[in-house]
Amino acid sequence: MDCIFCKIIDGSIPSKKVYEDEAVYAFHDINPLAPVHVLVIPKMHIDSMDKVSADNAEYVKKVFLAIPKIAEELGLKNGYRLISNCGEDGCQSVKHLHFHILGGKKLEEKLVSRFGLKCFVPFHQD
Repeated sequence: MDCIFCKIIDGSIPSKKVYEDEAVYAFHDINPLAPVHVLVIPKMHIDSMDKVSADNAEYVKKVFLAIPKIAEELGLKNGYRLISNCGEDGCQSVKHLHFHILGGKKLEEKLVSRFGLKCFVPFHQD
């Protein structure tokens, strides 16, 4: 399989790791859209939210159990945004289920304008 996130998990592509356990891997996004922007992925390859099933749901559960721990380690005491893009129209750029933790600054209330097609508008510009 030619998946960039699977290659990050196996160490063939370097990353700035934040968290790892038997089922979950988290690392800093290389193009951060907020002061804190971390990707959290299951170690089992799952293409997207649409491919979550009874066979792989345990991995997704472990991702969700890890996210609060990761946010705490990142110092996101005042909150954060969790995003998972799904499919082409949802702007999913890597076909491996992943969750963006965005924080470290007050985020915009709207993700996009009513019909704007931008994938992220993560934080206030000061």
